[in-house]
Formats: sequence, structure tokens, C-alpha cells
Amino acid sequence: MIQKKICMVGAFATGKTSLVARFVRSIYSDVYQTTVGVKIDKKLVNLDSQEVSLILWDLYGEDELQKVRMSYLRGASGYFLVVDGTRRSTFETALALQAKVEQTIGAVPFILVLNKLDLQADWELEEGRSPR
Repeated sequence: MIQKKICMVGAFATGKTSLVARFVRSIYSDVYQTTVGVKIDKKLVNLDSQEVSLILWDLYGEDELQKVRMSYLRGASGYFLVVDGTRRSTFETALALQAKVEQTIGAVPFILVLNKLDLQADWELEEGRSPR
């Protein structure tokens, strides 16, 4: 069996925990839960007839008071960089975090996730336009 560590990275309250809960347990809750430190979940998936164990590290969000511990990223095969479409500032935070992650663990694959489609009417980011 193949095992891969994948991290969820982004500003606070971008929906990282909700994305993991939806993927791992097929549940959604609109109740906000702050992640303290790191929360680790596991999901088995089949990929081209190969069983893959995904170890999902949901890292607490970065804000001005607390910085993501880059040591949590060591050994990651990749990461999701999560942005909240309703808060433009989370895109800038994501760009800064992406640079820090690359400095810490090198250029590993990542996916930028623009989250909170259900609140698209409140988005501060516009489709087809640079958020800067």
C-alpha cells in the first residue's frame, strides 16, 4: 500500500477543516471549529487499482498572531493551499504561505483551492480577474 502525507494550508477560517471532514466522513457542518495545532485524518482511496492511504494534516490557520509551524509540513508529498473567496486577504496569505512552504520542504505539488462557493454572492474575488 502506498501512503502519502497531504497538508491543508491557508489562513484561519478558510474552510480547511470542513473540506477534510467532507472528504473523509462525507459530512458538512456550518459550525465554525478552530483547529488548535494540527488535526490528522486518514482516508483510503483506490487509484489505478492501487490502494493509497492519504494522511491528511489539517494545520491551524495563519493570522497575525500565530504562524504555521513549518515543521508540520516535513514529509508531505503535497498540499492544498486553501483560499476563502469571501476574504481577499486570504489569497495574499496563501501566496506568502506557498513561498514559506517551498522554502521549507521544496517544490512539492500543491493545489490552490478557492473555497466557499456556496457564498459566491459575497466573494471579494472575481472570476477571470487577478485578486491583486
